[in-house]
Amino acid sequence: MSDFSFIANAHPAYIESMYEKYSQDPGQVDQSWQAFFKGFEFSRLHENGTAEGTADKAHVAKEIQVISLIKAYRNRAHLVSKTNPIRERRDRLPNLSLSDFNLGEADMDQVFLAGEELGLKQATLRQILDHLNLIYCRSIGFEYHHINNREKRRWLRTTIEQGFPGADFAHPIEKKRRILEKLNGAVVFEKFLHTKYIGQKRFSLEGGETAIVALDGLINRGSELGVKEVIIGMAHRGRLNVLANIMGKTYEQIFNEFEGTAVPDLSFGDGDVKYHLGYSSQVTSTADKKVHLKLVPNPSHLEAVNPVVEGFARAKADLLYQSHYDEILPILIHGDAAIAGQGIVFETVQMSGLKGYYTGGTVHLVINNQIGFTTDFDDARTGTYSTGVAGVVDAPVFHVNGDDPEAVLYAVELAIAYRQQFNSDVFIDMVCYRRHGHNEGDDPKFTQPQMYDIINNHPNPREIYTQKLVQRGDIDKELAIDMEATFWQDLQARLDEIKQKPLPYTYQPPEEDWRALKFTNDPADFEESPETGIAAEEVEAILKNLTTIPSDFTPLGKVSRLMKGMNKLLEEDKLDWALGELLAYGSILLEGKNVRMSGQDVKRGTFSHRHAVLHDAQTFREWNRLDGIRDGQGKFMIYNSLLSEFGVMGFEFGYSLASPNTLVLWEGQFGDFYNGAQTIVDQFIVSSESKWQRMSGLVLLLPHGY
Repeated sequence: MSDFSFIANAHPAYIESMYEKYSQDPGQVDQSWQAFFKGFEFSRLHENGTAEGTADKAHVAKEIQVISLIKAYRNRAHLVSKTNPIRERRDRLPNLSLSDFNLGEADMDQVFLAGEELGLKQATLRQILDHLNLIYCRSIGFEYHHINNREKRRWLRTTIEQGFPGADFAHPIEKKRRILEKLNGAVVFEKFLHTKYIGQKRFSLEGGETAIVALDGLINRGSELGVKEVIIGMAHRGRLNVLANIMGKTYEQIFNEFEGTAVPDLSFGDGDVKYHLGYSSQVTSTADKKVHLKLVPNPSHLEAVNPVVEGFARAKADLLYQSHYDEILPILIHGDAAIAGQGIVFETVQMSGLKGYYTGGTVHLVINNQIGFTTDFDDARTGTYSTGVAGVVDAPVFHVNGDDPEAVLYAVELAIAYRQQFNSDVFIDMVCYRRHGHNEGDDPKFTQPQMYDIINNHPNPREIYTQKLVQRGDIDKELAIDMEATFWQDLQARLDEIKQKPLPYTYQPPEEDWRALKFTNDPADFEESPETGIAAEEVEAILKNLTTIPSDFTPLGKVSRLMKGMNKLLEEDKLDWALGELLAYGSILLEGKNVRMSGQDVKRGTFSHRHAVLHDAQTFREWNRLDGIRDGQGKFMIYNSLLSEFGVMGFEFGYSLASPNTLVLWEGQFGDFYNGAQTIVDQFIVSSESKWQRMSGLVLLLPHGY
């Protein structure tokens, strides 16, 4: 049956019509369909041992319905999977009942050849259903049948079905112990802060602590698959836990900030709240590989960091990893209300496959609390899932129960394998809950009394997992108790030390390349400009390249006239603004430095002034006029952007953070269009050095002088 997997993509009514034709005259259908129907006949002949036992039309119809049932599970079983840890799922009308396929209890012990589609030989319908329910209806809902790319869809189907590890996800004991260690760190850390700093806002991860297991799994498995650097963007919820238990920020540093003794010297800038700041570190994975981690700073605009992360990752890929995208991994952590409601998520996802903004695929982890500030998901979105944006780029979504850390680890390991295989986006929708209100001083019962009655009596993920491990005999109960007590004592000792001897205030310096540049507060350095001119022969070389059309290039008639006009200007020893701009870029390229520009229609320029890239009138190929000035020059990277200001400006800001030696420019199609990206302007560009202690050389070009 495995040779007939094309049947799984055919509509049942179409299969029946093909069988009708085959019954009348096999020659009416092609050889693939003939082989398919003969397979059923052979199966029935083998079963009954006589020619009289060949498949009748009724049995073939049943086989077709079983095939349709298998296909339906692949397509819609995520609607019934047990992904919600605190309440029953709504009936999303999945239509997976036997009656939906003209099957019934009488068919349950009948052997169906269709089972071979799942690798099950001589399987009864009961066995087929048990297998489907084991894979598709437990703690993970696999949503992937919407993917148009057949190779991706089949890779997922094969990996999920043929390699499915069974009821306990077949993690070895060392992985189970690491899961418990990460849950222990995440849960006890939150409890400790809640006990010691009552009423202080920290936007805790309580209820979603398994996110720490997820991130740990992504980093460890990613390192095995070639990842050398991870760039993380997230809002405030759970950020302190990520800093402590993933990024390696010391507990002493965190307690120091809570104690209020880490007041920055104002000469260093105005700083920001502790759950907004960024951090960089290097960790050693379980595979004994070094992985660089960066958590990008983010303001209260929940998803604003998304394009910044992507731009940062693209710069690192361009400049450090020679565009080997497997080596750098962007991870975006979303809340369910934010990913559904913030338009910047859509813009960022739309950028993911575009030439100028491609980063080799992003892993999106949704910490799905099933609530916004006080808003139920009924009022927060129209779609069934908060991850509906994944459908825009045919990204798979793995919906997973946050109370089942083994399932979460399986889902993230599958996600990173998919990302590395296809270098495209993938989503993990971890369904969990928020134990407190929007912050620790907020009372959620004002607006969700029923939900919080359930949550108040619900054990945390560590307690649930410990009980499961003990019941299975994987660990002794005393070990789990010991782990919690030891970790609590360690935290208390570190807090006591900070109270007795506060740490001096420090901040992380900018990236190494920024530190190599000269920074000065000496007013004398600004009294006169340095010499910035270039030699006449360099000017001539750049202008010659700009105004000489290659011999194998056929310009449009208007472009020929344009080039003649430029040459006439040069004969008169004059420049216009367009030539002056391109000449400036060329001078930077000759220093061996790169120039990157993007924005709407920047290649030609909104006012038909730039024409940095020309198109051949016959072959339509592009010619970049700043390529080929001389060997060893920098790259002139210019991209027409998607129709976005917020996302693209954020991307270029992120790119500029990681590339101090590249001139990075964003151009508004019209000058006032920058206000579509006002959040990026206010929260990142204007305040970058003061608020985040991060340097940026991004240039905003706002044409027509606005």
